Amino acid sequence: MPRELFDADHEFLPHGALLTFEEITRIARIALAGGVRKIRLTGGEPLLRKQVETLIGMLADLRTPEGDPPELTLTTNGTLLARKARALADAGLARVTVSLDALDDALFERMSDSGVSVATVLDGIEAAAAAGLTPVKVNMVVRRGMNDGQILPMARRFRGSGHTLRFIEYMDVGNTNGWRMDEVITGAEIVQIVDSEFPLRPLQARYRGEVAARWAYADGAGEIGLITSVSQPFCGDCTRLRLSPEGKLFTCLFAEQGHDLRGLLRSGADDTALARRLSGVWRSRDDRYSEIRSEAHRTQKIEMSYIGG
Repeated sequence: MPRELFDADHEFLPHGALLTFEEITRIARIALAGGVRKIRLTGGEPLLRKQVETLIGMLADLRTPEGDPPELTLTTNGTLLARKARALADAGLARVTVSLDALDDALFERMSDSGVSVATVLDGIEAAAAAGLTPVKVNMVVRRGMNDGQILPMARRFRGSGHTLRFIEYMDVGNTNGWRMDEVITGAEIVQIVDSEFPLRPLQARYRGEVAARWAYADGAGEIGLITSVSQPFCGDCTRLRLSPEGKLFTCLFAEQGHDLRGLLRSGADDTALARRLSGVWRSRDDRYSEIRSEAHRTQKIEMSYIGG
């Protein structure tokens, strides 16, 4: 969240405007009945939400029509992960994804604007692994001229560790990150860079709609992932639906607006009406911004700090 936009005088939403844990869980339960099988908590930073372990426990208690629990995951910047990993696992979280864009402390602190050291994040990753939140995925957004020199150091650090490093093409999410196409290093370029030191071989996708293309180290030291929504859009196979903190439903990471569910929840709508709304939003979606970004020219997009990954 950029400091120049979210300073000490910024007025955040009042607590009553946010969905309660019970409301979030109710929507999740209805979504599971409609076919959803995976629930991910994102942010901003989800570990800043007070008593997030309680929400995780409530979601972990849900069941699909077949009687199975949902696959429950969380994406975090890792700042608080070392102290919270055990409680998250005990509450029912299955695994975590950690954002880490550099191993160089000065570069990392400049990119994250957090004042947090790389060591803190690495400690969080190891604490998550020790708590059984595995396999831990480590996400690195690669920006040309900024942290592209960290591609090989990151590969060296995480190959053979049991963690999965995933490289993400720099995307034009929101309006505040100053995105330019010439700062995008494509997935193909990243594969060439890693393959130059550690030979790679492609792996088959495990399921339709898998976000990351997978590549294995030829020597068996694990694998990496490439998320290529700029150079190789996967809009047609997208299976993600996002629920914001105040109850808006978004069908795309690059959406301009969401669909209100909070109004339905708080007006006394029954589960059938909510299920109909969820299904209607999903069935009518036509988002394909990544495929048409050169002609879309959107003046407003939801910020990553608001909608999550």
